[in-house]
Amino acid sequence: MHNPPDRRVLDLLRKYDTPTICNVVELFDIRPRNEGYLDHTIQAVFPKLPPMVGFASTATFRSASPPVGGKPYAGLVEQIESFAHMPGPVVVVFQDLDEPAAAATFGEVMCTTYQRFGAVGLITSGAGRDLDQVERLNFPVFTNGTICAHGYCHIPQINIPVRVGGVRIQPGDLLHGDRNGVTTIPLQIAADVADACAEYMAAEAVVLDYLKSSHVTPAGYAAAQRECQRQIEALAARLRKRS
Repeated sequence: MHNPPDRRVLDLLRKYDTPTICNVVELFDIRPRNEGYLDHTIQAVFPKLPPMVGFASTATFRSASPPVGGKPYAGLVEQIESFAHMPGPVVVVFQDLDEPAAAATFGEVMCTTYQRFGAVGLITSGAGRDLDQVERLNFPVFTNGTICAHGYCHIPQINIPVRVGGVRIQPGDLLHGDRNGVTTIPLQIAADVADACAEYMAAEAVVLDYLKSSHVTPAGYAAAQRECQRQIEALAARLRKRS
């Protein structure tokens, strides 16, 4: 079990976009490059919001049929009570068990509730609604679509492994998301990822700065690419020694 990153690390991770985070995670070579990030089915509803960083509070969701006992929103109180046991800011992660989704996972009331109890975002493999109202909360949400009604909304299970966007997410996993998508960050490398982002971007800037220069040639571009790659490989070698 790895210790969760502290507030300094989380604040630093929020300064970078999700593609940069993914690029740096790849340097550690601790998982295949086509794993760990949510697929195209999960989209940012409010793409202009800044990056979201937090720990997964996982749950399942159903709305196609009434819950046992007939109580709507069953499981919500237990879910928000569990936030207190998380190591830091919470990202609520829902696996919608109805396929296709029958109704919206969230709306204004649920997002306001989650935000008030410390959540910094929400991801669902299902749908959302009340988008105008939720947007005013500045609360990042990621969904597979929009549905206007809530159906028989209830939460059968909390704090269990779920599968969303093709990725298995465990309670407490560290998540980073923005308009580009959502990725997990392995806890054991989170601090090093945060610290390495600036250096990775500086390496990329070698090519970008060359392309902004007044005169470019294929040979000059190739040289800039080589220098960029040299810096990235040197960074990767250092990071792998630490991990």
